[in-house]
Amino acid sequence: MRRLSFLDLVFFITESQASPKHVGGLSIFSKPKGAGKNWVKDFYREWLSREDIAPPFNYLIDFKALGGPCWREDETAAIDEHVFYHSSKRVLSEEALYAMTASLHEPLMDRSKPLWEFHLIDNLAGNRFALYTKIHHAMADGVTLTRWLNHSLSKNPEAQTQTAVWQQTDTGVRRRKKRRENLFKSLARSGNQWRQVLVGISKLVTQLALEGVGLTTNAVSIPFKSREESPLTGEITPERQFASASIDMASLDKLRKATRCTLNHIALTCIDGALRNYLLDHGLELDRPISIQMPVNLRDKNDQVSGNKIGIVLVDLAPPTDDPYARLREIGFTLRAVRNQIDSVPAVAVSQYTAVLAVLLELIDILKLNRRLPAVADTLVSNVPGPKDFMYMHGARLEQSLPASTLAPGSQLNITLYSYAGTLYFGLMATSKVEDLASLSAYIEEAFAELETAVYKSR
Repeated sequence: MRRLSFLDLVFFITESQASPKHVGGLSIFSKPKGAGKNWVKDFYREWLSREDIAPPFNYLIDFKALGGPCWREDETAAIDEHVFYHSSKRVLSEEALYAMTASLHEPLMDRSKPLWEFHLIDNLAGNRFALYTKIHHAMADGVTLTRWLNHSLSKNPEAQTQTAVWQQTDTGVRRRKKRRENLFKSLARSGNQWRQVLVGISKLVTQLALEGVGLTTNAVSIPFKSREESPLTGEITPERQFASASIDMASLDKLRKATRCTLNHIALTCIDGALRNYLLDHGLELDRPISIQMPVNLRDKNDQVSGNKIGIVLVDLAPPTDDPYARLREIGFTLRAVRNQIDSVPAVAVSQYTAVLAVLLELIDILKLNRRLPAVADTLVSNVPGPKDFMYMHGARLEQSLPASTLAPGSQLNITLYSYAGTLYFGLMATSKVEDLASLSAYIEEAFAELETAVYKSR
C-alpha cells in the first residue's frame, strides 16, 4: 500500500459534484497515411487487448486502511472500464468536439475503480481523431501526467511498438521498502520536516500580514480582494464548457527576446488584457489589478516521483492600463517578487500551506460563505511545458494538445497553458455561468497581437 501525502488527500477532501478534482487534456491527431475508415476503431480494439495494468494505473483509493488513507493495488482492474470509443454519424466540428470534451470532463470519477480514463473520439473533420484523457489530481499533477503521456508517444512516425500509458514501468511510483528504518532516524527526519513546515508557513503568514498592514508594498499578493460581483467568481456549478486559444511560439520567442521577458510574462500579459476586455464587455471595469491563483512546480529537475509536488501562490497582475507594453513590465516586476517569495521558503512548507488554503476555500464554498466573502482571486492560471517536437502515436501525428484542468473553489474559470511543437495553447475550462467563453479565447490572441504592435513600435 502507498500512503497519500496531505496534499494528495486534500484533492479528495475538497472534491464535490460541482467541483471534481481531475486533470486532463484533449489531444487531436491526424490519421496516418492510408488509414482506413475503421482505423481508430481498430486501434481502440488493440488497446483493449492490453489488459496488463501497471502501478499506479491499477491503484484504488482506500479510506479505511489502518494508518490512514492510501492507495492499494486492484487485482480486478479491467481495461474496458477505462478506455472508451466514441463516434458520430456526422463529422464533428471543433465546436461539437469542445462540447463533448466539456461533457466528459463534468462527472466525478468512480472511486470504486482506478481513477483514470482514455476516450478515443472518431470522425473529426480533416481525417483526424481526438483523445480525451482525464486522471484524478490525487494521482498526478500536470507535470507528471504530461511525462506519462509523452513516454507513450514517439518522435518517430514509423514507430509501431509504443507502450500504452497504463503499462509503463517508469512512472515514478516508489515501492515501499521492506527493511525497517531505524526509529530514531525516522523520528529525526520527520521532526526536521515539520520544523521546515512551521518555519516556512510562519514566514508566509508574516509576509501576508506585513503587506496587509501596509509595512510592505507589492511584496506579496493579498487574498480576498476580489469584492466586485464578477462573472468569473462565485459558487461553482457542475456544468462545464471548454474553449482554446493559441499563439505561435516563434513569434512569442521573438517578442520574448526583444523584451528580455519569459514565456510566463508574455502569456500572463495576454491573459490580463483579455480578462479586462472580457469583464468590460460584461459591465465590470476593475480599478485594481486582476488577481490569479498560480500553481508552481516544486520538483527539482531530477524528481520523477508520481503524485503532486505543487504549491499555489497568489499573483496580482498589472494595474489598469491601456498600454500592453506597460502591462508586460508591471507583470515582470510582480513575477520576480513571487519568485523571491517561493525561493525564500522550503518547498514542503509551500506545499502544506497550499493544502491548508485549499481546505479553507472548500469550507467557504460548502458553507456558502462565498456569497458574503470576496473571492480569494479572480481566476486560476497554470503552465505545463510540453514537447518541442511533433509526437506520434502508432503513426498518427499529434497536431494539437489542449489542457483541461480543474476549477478552484469560488472560481468559474481555469486557464491552463501548454507548449507543444511550436505553439503555445491555452485551455479554458469554465462553468456554464461564464457567458461567451469563446470571446475570451479570442481576446487572448488579440492581446498578443496588440502587445507585438506596442513593443515593436516603441523600439
